[in-house]
Amino acid sequence: MEGSIPAFPVQSKKLCIEIKGNNTEIVICSYDDHFLVIATQIGSMGTIMHARKEEGMSIHPTFNVSVIFGKRDEPMLVACGRQLIEHISSSGSSRPLVLSLGLRDHSTETLKAIVSAVIENRLW
Repeated sequence: MEGSIPAFPVQSKKLCIEIKGNNTEIVICSYDDHFLVIATQIGSMGTIMHARKEEGMSIHPTFNVSVIFGKRDEPMLVACGRQLIEHISSSGSSRPLVLSLGLRDHSTETLKAIVSAVIENRLW
């Protein structure tokens, strides 16, 4: 009896790019209530953050990015999360983002390349 393997029920994309000599795997998932982005150069999750748009009365939106696990003293990782949640919000989605960055290189160029790759392959 031949059976087929059902597709993963969550819409996702996986890509592998090279950034500054480091192979970087990126997985983007679109759940009903969150987006999940995992970018790793080390084969593990790394620092995990939660980013969301704050609902309020203000004309200008505010965004909150908090580190759940990992490096709390890396402002560039938080900046990466902020750029992605701002892009998600400006695209019309109100879903929050869970972002995992397991990187060897925390340089501005690396983080910009990750943001660009995620936006080019976005699921929102």
